[in-house]
Amino acid sequence: MEINRIQVYKVALPIDDGPYRWSGGNEVHSFDSTIVRVGTTDGLCGIGEICPLGASYLPSFAEGARAGIEKLAPALIGCDPTLISVLGSQMDDLLKGHPYVKSALDMALWDIIGKAVQMPLVTLLGGRYGDAVDLYRAISQGSADSMAEQVRKYRRIGYRRFQIKVGGDPDTDIERIHAVADVLDNGDVLIADANTGWLPHQAVRVIKAVRNLDLYIEQPCETYENCLSVRRKTDFPFILDESIVDISSLLRAMSDDAMDMVNLKIGRLGGISKTRLLRDICVSSGVAVTIEDSWGSDVVTSAVAHLAHSTPAHARFTASDFNSYTSLSTAIGAPVRIEGTMVAPNGFGLGIELIEDNLGSACLDVN
Repeated sequence: MEINRIQVYKVALPIDDGPYRWSGGNEVHSFDSTIVRVGTTDGLCGIGEICPLGASYLPSFAEGARAGIEKLAPALIGCDPTLISVLGSQMDDLLKGHPYVKSALDMALWDIIGKAVQMPLVTLLGGRYGDAVDLYRAISQGSADSMAEQVRKYRRIGYRRFQIKVGGDPDTDIERIHAVADVLDNGDVLIADANTGWLPHQAVRVIKAVRNLDLYIEQPCETYENCLSVRRKTDFPFILDESIVDISSLLRAMSDDAMDMVNLKIGRLGGISKTRLLRDICVSSGVAVTIEDSWGSDVVTSAVAHLAHSTPAHARFTASDFNSYTSLSTAIGAPVRIEGTMVAPNGFGLGIELIEDNLGSACLDVN
């Protein structure tokens, strides 16, 4: 079996409750996603997706993903898609860095392998733990009252874990955190996610002002060193996200006792292969994980579901269901939220099939 065709689609994902806002005044009304389909001589097709959170969140952007895939695709034609590690090394040799570019291709290769051996990806990644995966809902930055109302709305449909976007003016963020905490019940989980938006003194000030609450602090500052400084000044459970970009950064953070949990974004790490590796290190080291991505549609959500559902329940903090944030479906068979949870699809590979009419024409076709 050889790869004989790679198609790339540019897909706009509207946000149902848009715009989506986070620290630094960033605002997005629609996400620019890239979906790939990798065809083989055996007639199997693998699907992948990468959807950066705009161009100012991480060192990644949608046009860059497509340009990078255009660079890599010709070298994959004629290769055996089941040799994931070999092809991963080949992509790293051809394009230094830019892990997000390789993520959708790696995802598609895993999909092909699952279809070839007629097994769902969750089985290949270790098997299902538990009946379902608990989800969190990201609450876009806004006024304290509007964010509390959003939490009420999503509690009514089953979510019990909320990641509220802070990282702005400290006084405003203190109001936001208190307002949301006031509408939660026992057992609900509150995460104050600054997305690197605070300076250390601002983070410490906010943390002191909400010290009577039950919450998690996520990635308060831009640099790892500043996050570590804040970590050492608080008793709140601590989550790192943007600072964890590879094995080296994860091992350093573990050695420094820099976090209690870590968010593993598939696209930021370079695909399912590398995310699985970091996940397994975390599980064996007692660090809980959230499995997610920067954004995405049914394709990314399916990959997240397989990785999360194959993560031991005691080490699985939560996961994301980004396909519930948009009204555009890109695939049949993707996970559907049920009372704040989802399950990995049962079909082979990712367990999904693309909806051709919602993708439009391929913007790149290499064969």
